[in-house]
Amino acid sequence: MAGVGILPKPLARGKSLARLVGVCAALSKARLTGLVVSTALAGCALAAPTPFACEAFLSHPAASLLALGVGTALTSAAANAINQIMEVPFDSMMKRTQTRPLVRKSISPVGACVFASTSAVVGLGLLHAATNPLVASLAAGNLLLYTCVYTPLKRVSQVNTWVGSVVGAIPPLMGWAAATGSLEWGSLILASLLYAWQFPHFMALSWLLREDYARAGYVMTANVNPGRAKRTALRHSVGSAVVCLAGAGCSAVSLGPWAGWSLGLGSLPFNAALIYYALEFYRAPSGVKSVTAARRLFRASLIHLPAVMAAMLICSHWSAAPLM
Repeated sequence: MAGVGILPKPLARGKSLARLVGVCAALSKARLTGLVVSTALAGCALAAPTPFACEAFLSHPAASLLALGVGTALTSAAANAINQIMEVPFDSMMKRTQTRPLVRKSISPVGACVFASTSAVVGLGLLHAATNPLVASLAAGNLLLYTCVYTPLKRVSQVNTWVGSVVGAIPPLMGWAAATGSLEWGSLILASLLYAWQFPHFMALSWLLREDYARAGYVMTANVNPGRAKRTALRHSVGSAVVCLAGAGCSAVSLGPWAGWSLGLGSLPFNAALIYYALEFYRAPSGVKSVTAARRLFRASLIHLPAVMAAMLICSHWSAAPLM
């Protein structure tokens, strides 16, 4: 294969830029960051009088949406990059993470630190300037919780998953605060959904990666207490359904009975499917059957969250009023 050095300069520069973008995307954990941004935007859309109309830019909803999305993405990218900086020795032991940029030496630790610090400063600054201080404070707190509490706990205690679920529940609060300038009961419904959903999602994922986690020395419930992992996945799958019923009740009060019924019925098949697959996982004996059940539950969780959030969005704007 021809070396970059003998390529025309514009092409060589293009390859270098593409490589840099790829490294930054990997440091950011692009798919995870995308999920974080989508839940923040969902919180904004649920709370706003009209979809995505942030309190700071009611006359310019596109600008507010962009500021919230970019600021959240940069802060999430910073957290994920710091996480990888802290876990380089352990990432090298796991098949799932052996191709990360710092493990492959695609970027130096100093370069990763520069990327993380720049992303954090710009992201938090944008959220503070373009939305409001509450949003920036939630983002800063979540950044610290993820990097200073959750990441070290992964090697110490099963509690890391519970802390990580709090981290995942904060982005919709940021979106809600961007739309209203405050936090209300409706924001807690969406945050509770995100909190509960993460348990069946992650318990199934960690079950599939048990050997990898054990090799790297991570203390995951699926490894140290398999029975608890199954019970937790089932319990919180039921919890997700309860949260949706609470959301339906709030919609019925604020928007009218029809909106409440539509949310309850619209989310019903997805909640029922999640509970079904969680029950299947709970009952599966050890071995191949438990792996198959975990994979089915994981896939069901990937469908459940966007489907239920979409139902909430539709019912929230059934009339010109927020969820609460």
